[in-house]
Amino acid sequence: MARIVSILFDARNQENRIITLFVTLMRLIIALVSLLFPQLLFAQQAALPIPAPPPVAAKAYLLLDFKSGQLLASQNPDERVEPASLTKLMTAYLAFSALKQKTIRPDQIVPVSERAWRTEGSRMFIEPRKPVTVDELLRGMIVQSGNDACIALAEAIAGSEEVFAQMMNREAQRLGMKNTRFMNSTGLPHPQHYSTAHDLALLAAAIIRDFPEYYPLYSLKEFRYNNITQANRNRLLWLDTTVDGMKTGYTENAGYCLITSARRGEQRLVSVVLGTASESARATESQKLLNYGFQFYDGVRLYEKNRPVATLQVWKGSGNSVKAGFASDLYLSLPKGQADKLKASVESLQPLLAPINAGQKVGIMKLTLDGKPFRELPVVALESVPLAGIFGRGWDTLRLLFK
Repeated sequence: MARIVSILFDARNQENRIITLFVTLMRLIIALVSLLFPQLLFAQQAALPIPAPPPVAAKAYLLLDFKSGQLLASQNPDERVEPASLTKLMTAYLAFSALKQKTIRPDQIVPVSERAWRTEGSRMFIEPRKPVTVDELLRGMIVQSGNDACIALAEAIAGSEEVFAQMMNREAQRLGMKNTRFMNSTGLPHPQHYSTAHDLALLAAAIIRDFPEYYPLYSLKEFRYNNITQANRNRLLWLDTTVDGMKTGYTENAGYCLITSARRGEQRLVSVVLGTASESARATESQKLLNYGFQFYDGVRLYEKNRPVATLQVWKGSGNSVKAGFASDLYLSLPKGQADKLKASVESLQPLLAPINAGQKVGIMKLTLDGKPFRELPVVALESVPLAGIFGRGWDTLRLLFK
């Protein structure tokens, strides 16, 4: 019996030794592989895809990165809708332009016509024979959404609202608002008065970009005129400290609409929400979009304006190369944390023949993100290259023939 126990004990020890030897051998193999092929054991985890935008209870919506102009989310962005009081953004744009061109002044007294006084809808309560200034009308239009203020401004700038509407449409075309037509300065319903979420986003961004000195008017929470204080209808001005504009709108057909702009750090987003069911809904749905954009995207300045990104060969010029880059700072909106995966290459529009003017397109920058095509952007000449003399042109002609 003792002999049997001894044999079993020796067998158990032998088994343990074999297991120990095997474990040791595996550790050595793992260590060797980690030294020779670290990417196999420590491969970088693939970036998670950007989640889809949250469901938005609206007829149409859009989320725009202001600096890059990229659309981060949208639904029915080009569907024609009734813009309601969002129309007043164009009325304001033309008023800001007139102020900048000094055709009107902030302290200028504007007469109140009977048409302006009797207009229906939301009002700031201006009255005939009572002085009102351009500055007061601007605040009444922007904060109180006064239709009477819009008509008074239109008449002061263009003489009549009809002529002003023509100016609105010309400006809309210049800004690239291809699916927009204005028939009045207020947004009161008209069968031929329409716009889209995309066009309204372009207009909102243009106000922020072109008139930074007047944009703070959109963050005012209330305005008092004629002993009547009215609050701004944009609820997000109270609910989100990063929101600093822009405009609400409502008609029975349009539903409750809201264009919002918010800035967090160096990134600014513009949201457009059209056709929600209530005042609270338009605020809630707008907040959803803004939170989504700020949470999952980073605004990145890729290149500074007038800074060369490539030097391209030039033929038949007084110089044989030209510095290429961008005429303005280049911003991109990228999935958060993936900026280091962006790669850029510049392709020249060869053959580049002199003369070349500064600002002329000379190449294309191709961007890839994590190895996949992302965007293509035009690259322009940052300097002029005059034409070479006869000998230089002839020599380059021969070189091009052989090339």
